[in-house]
Amino acid sequence: MVESNNASSQPSGMTTWRAGCGESRTSGSEGGPGKPTSREADRAPRSDPYTEHWTREGKLYLCAIKDVYSNRIVGYSIDSRMKSRIAVAALDNTVARHRAEGVDVAGCVLHTDRGSQFRSRKLVHQLNRHDMAGSMGRVGAAADNAAMESFFSLLQKNVLDRRVWNTREELRIAIVA
Repeated sequence: MVESNNASSQPSGMTTWRAGCGESRTSGSEGGPGKPTSREADRAPRSDPYTEHWTREGKLYLCAIKDVYSNRIVGYSIDSRMKSRIAVAALDNTVARHRAEGVDVAGCVLHTDRGSQFRSRKLVHQLNRHDMAGSMGRVGAAADNAAMESFFSLLQKNVLDRRVWNTREELRIAIVA
């Protein structure tokens, strides 16, 4: 993966997906105002952070990929553990959905924070398999992930914190409903 912090380091026409890591209070990630943006549909920056929430059974983690241009969640993965498989599953889910719509993901850039699940060999392998590139933000550039922080804040307020969740399955259904 490469470190990226300015528009000149990205070829034009590439889709960028951004990723970060957080808990039930989501945390900021990297990048900043110099990140490239595109106004073409399906070629806009994407975000992909994690959030976690407690149930009586234990934690449930959510990884969501957001198309910043359309402001839509375009893929996600939910798991009981924060491992590389959740990032891989979210990426695979997003790629499968795009391919089903006839959208080629080759050349897209997944921009992440420095979490270990984003630096894993498994995720790098999947990026290569899909002809995508990886990019990591600089430490301390929290503004880069504002779009996903906003999404997770709304999810927290409107779903997660509305009640106590007994089971992971109960929370999973509430998140995707």
